[in-house]
This record gives sequence, structure tokens and C-alpha cells, in this order.
Amino acid sequence: MPAPSTRLMLGLAIGAVALALPGCTRVRTHQGYLVDQLLVNSIQPGIDTRESVEGTLGRPTFVSQFGAGGDYFYVARDMRQLAFANPKPVASTVLRVRFDATGNVVAVDQAGMDKIVRVSPEGGKTPTLGRDRSAGATSRVLQFDGVVGAGGAGVGGGGGDNTGPNGS
Repeated sequence: MPAPSTRLMLGLAIGAVALALPGCTRVRTHQGYLVDQLLVNSIQPGIDTRESVEGTLGRPTFVSQFGAGGDYFYVARDMRQLAFANPKPVASTVLRVRFDATGNVVAVDQAGMDKIVRVSPEGGKTPTLGRDRSAGATSRVLQFDGVVGAGGAGVGGGGGDNTGPNGS
């Protein structure tokens, strides 16, 4: 028969494992619109209007600011996360309802995970063009153009060459 201190240590170890295991479970979340395929299929081009689409599907996630129709977008995403790891997308749906200039439905498009693009910045920074200060005259022209495009901030006094007080 084990000593009482051994039983106590064994009990504490089992308790610690029991408390730690729920922290390792997968967390699944849903963000955005809840897509009901039956409702989506009920939207008919040429028959439905902007008002009937809102009545059927609800308010869109966002409305396009470009083009004559002001298309509706319904966005949904399912995520999965294990313990303290970064969440990863499992499923994604972008539903686009296109309208003509008079507000009638032209088409209903649906896209999934195949349209998702992963962006991975290099070294924690996103590379940009025209900001390398060591590239010579071409870089200086691009830098000057960027300053002028920003309302002329920082131009003047130094001949417009974007160098500091000590020429660097």
C-alpha cells in the first residue's frame, strides 16, 4: 500500500492533467453571415430587387462602392484554433448579389476557400517600392514624388533632396 504522501502526489498529478486537457481542445468559431443555401437559391435574377434581397437574406455584410449597381456582399468564415496557436480558416463563403442600375438582381455569385490569398510579409514588414533610400537618383525621384503627393510635407530648405541635416 502506497504511503499517504505518494497518494496525495498522484492525486495532484491526475488533477493537474484533468485541468490542463481542456486547454488543448480545438476551438471552432463562425464569423459573419450564416449562409442558408435554400434562401440563397431562392434569389432569382430578373425577378428580385434590392428590397426583396434584403427581406430574404437580411442586410449585407457590406455594399460595393464601385459600379452602377452597388452590389451586396455577404461574408462568412469558419475558423479553427488549437490551444494558443493562431486561428486558421477552415471554410469561407463570399456571396455576391449583383444589381443593375435600376436595382434589379442581375446575378448571384458564390466563392469559397479557392479565392482566399494568404499574405505573408517578409521579416515582419511588407515590401514596398520607392522607399529604399540607398538606391541613388531613381530612388530619390520616387521619394520626392511621394513627398509631393503627400501635400508637400517636408519639402524645402534642403534643396528637396530628402536628406537629413548631416547629409544622410
